[in-house]
Amino acid sequence: MMRLFFAIAVFVGVLPSAFAGEADVVAVEAAQEGDGSWRFRVTVAHADEGWDHYADRWEVVAPDGRVLGTRVLLHPHENEQPFTRSLGGVVIPDDIDTVTVRAHDSVHGNGGAELTVTLPR
Repeated sequence: MMRLFFAIAVFVGVLPSAFAGEADVVAVEAAQEGDGSWRFRVTVAHADEGWDHYADRWEVVAPDGRVLGTRVLLHPHENEQPFTRSLGGVVIPDDIDTVTVRAHDSVHGNGGAELTVTLPR
């Protein structure tokens, strides 16, 4: 009986951190800056649950899988959902016409909804 109680306690203790699910990219704006680099304005949705489970970054990824830019998110956004953050200075080679933006959370890693964007050149 004690083992069953312990198993339930462990399960209940772990389960809430999984409720937030994966971080989803829900909108992306891309604009080329004067120096030729790119600025991305990305909106992420995630049911942040505090420091133990929150969306902690998003990435701009080339078609071949190379990460071209990363925006680190320094704190949970429990009371701001969805939220939008920008990243400038992303260098994208001229032969790349599309990029994918993906979000990452501190429990699941990558895996939520991603958006592929055609760059307006």
